[in-house]
Amino acid sequence: MGSWVLHVDLDEFLAAVEVLRRPELAGLPVVVGGRGDPTERAVVSTASYAAREFGIRSGMPLKTAYRKCPDAVFLPVDRPVYEAASAEVMATLRAVPGATVEVLGWDEAFVGIETDDPEVVAQRIRADVLAATRLHCSVGIGDTTTRAKIATDLGKPRGTFTLTRDNWLAVMGDRPTTALWGVGPRVASRLARHDITTVHDLAAADPETLVAEFGPTMGPHYARLGRGGGRSHVDDTPWIARAHGRETTYQHDLATPEEISEALHALAAQVVEDIRREARACTRVHLKVRFAPFFTVQRSRKLTEPTYDAAVIAATAHELFDRLDDHRPIRLLGVRAEMEPPPGGY
Repeated sequence: MGSWVLHVDLDEFLAAVEVLRRPELAGLPVVVGGRGDPTERAVVSTASYAAREFGIRSGMPLKTAYRKCPDAVFLPVDRPVYEAASAEVMATLRAVPGATVEVLGWDEAFVGIETDDPEVVAQRIRADVLAATRLHCSVGIGDTTTRAKIATDLGKPRGTFTLTRDNWLAVMGDRPTTALWGVGPRVASRLARHDITTVHDLAAADPETLVAEFGPTMGPHYARLGRGGGRSHVDDTPWIARAHGRETTYQHDLATPEEISEALHALAAQVVEDIRREARACTRVHLKVRFAPFFTVQRSRKLTEPTYDAAVIAATAHELFDRLDDHRPIRLLGVRAEMEPPPGGY
């Protein structure tokens, strides 16, 4: 019996849930995002596989998605429906004998299992999830969380794939560093300055070079990623939020002090509702500003004492904004409240 990490990822989750509600959409390009209006400022949350054939991807502006596929079906985000579907999926995973489940989001989780045949368990999971929810999933099999997570993408859609120490470099070695979980274009660009462009390059990189570029924490972290390293166990400890934030993309740019002040107060009030439910006061205020057309700045400030006062949070966010001394029109504002730790700590 060996210990294995399985990564379960629902295929085109939000779009698939919508197709269950509207079977006539099966096989059509479906885009879920914002209020479902591609003329508004919002981004794609999920695109069906049919929509992805037109180059539509998560995070893309809806307007761009519409230009790529005007005939796509655009639908609004319906959080309660997705949360209910997710809860049913996670309950199905927890029902697998001997499974330890670590939820990563609505549509994905790690499953720890001891077995001599992880492929059989993966197939059972796919069948159980489909029977319980009518949703398809893919399962990555690995000996670490990193390898399992990456293996899922190699098995999509509706399949499984196994990545272990034994086949890691054979499968991943020639792929670009961006194929790694946690390596985006910016990190890849910094790695490329040192002629590190593939996973094999990163696995063989000089540790001192990585520490010099990324620091004593992230340097070794990226080195481990290159080798497929990561946790070999699954942690089912409930996740505890450190902060709650709200942000809004405005359909018309904010340009006047009055508009900005009103928006910050509205966001602060929403955030206070969130942290009151946690019964943990705000200790630090974070501000996010996206100026038109698309330049983003983030700032934060620690409060002198914890508070639930929305006016204090809004005033602190406004002070952070004023210090930017930038008068360009504003496309997006966000306010996030970092909270006191829970009684038992994190």
